[in-house]
Amino acid sequence: MLVIALFSFLKRRPKVILMVKAVFIQSSHSGYDDQPGKAYHFPKKHYLSRVEQTVGDWVIFYEGRRGGGRGYHAVQRVLQVQNDPNDPEMAYALLDVGSELSFENLVPRWVDGQGPFETGLPKSRGSNTSAVRLISDGDFARIINAGLEARKEPNALPRTGDFVAEPGFGEAPTPFEPQIQPREMLLSQRAFRDRSFARQVKHAYGGRCSMSGLELRNGGGRPEVEAAHIVPISERGPDTVRNGLALSGTVHWMFDRGLLSISDNNEVLVAKNAADKAALDRLLLPERRLIEPADEAYRPHKSYLRWHRENVFKG
Repeated sequence: MLVIALFSFLKRRPKVILMVKAVFIQSSHSGYDDQPGKAYHFPKKHYLSRVEQTVGDWVIFYEGRRGGGRGYHAVQRVLQVQNDPNDPEMAYALLDVGSELSFENLVPRWVDGQGPFETGLPKSRGSNTSAVRLISDGDFARIINAGLEARKEPNALPRTGDFVAEPGFGEAPTPFEPQIQPREMLLSQRAFRDRSFARQVKHAYGGRCSMSGLELRNGGGRPEVEAAHIVPISERGPDTVRNGLALSGTVHWMFDRGLLSISDNNEVLVAKNAADKAALDRLLLPERRLIEPADEAYRPHKSYLRWHRENVFKG
């Protein structure tokens, strides 16, 4: 009877699913219905079992040379897997929008004298075409260390204080030691994400306000410009450069309160009675157009700008 009872208990016991980190290959030229920052589209036949293991854990996004060439460029958490309602052979990995964090440094698959970051890839320069690759905590830590090493250039420095490197980042690749501090713990810390986001946005805009054109610097050469979220953190806005603008203090205040916004063609929009003409002429560029980053990959995403116009702007 005891054996029967034990067998019955084991059958009823919920199945334990171990979470695993992975690399998702994503291409701007892909025929899949990828929705960057929201959903990853994949064929179930080849990748369903792998993707299901990543639910609740972090994945790193990789873009090969044929798809844009950014290499490892962002990290995000997977929420759940959902079947594609229009194609029974396909599915989506739904992503935690607010968890997305772009890398400060684009990380190549291969490093001279070191080999690939992923231990499961060939030691030669041959490519691995598998679009979903499960990786160890050690591989995850090495890629995150390289991608989120803090920028030390003047444009990315904080307005005040001494530069302090993030703990454990920028070091030579070493075996992962979870007792020090797992990287997923750092990725969830608001203070760490804020600092990284600010450095990335300031770097992308060259330390200059994108609406006024001003490039003010303090005595130490540090930019006075601030990094603004287009979709705010309170609304699950991601910490990616495409959800950011470099703005001077007053302009940042006006943008957050809906007195300023941006159109799809980069026109600076001003709410009625936001300020008198003389004040606006001092604050904004004469042509009233947004100054975009030189690198197209860093330019504000239209979906984020549209959200701001529809939910914040008081025009």
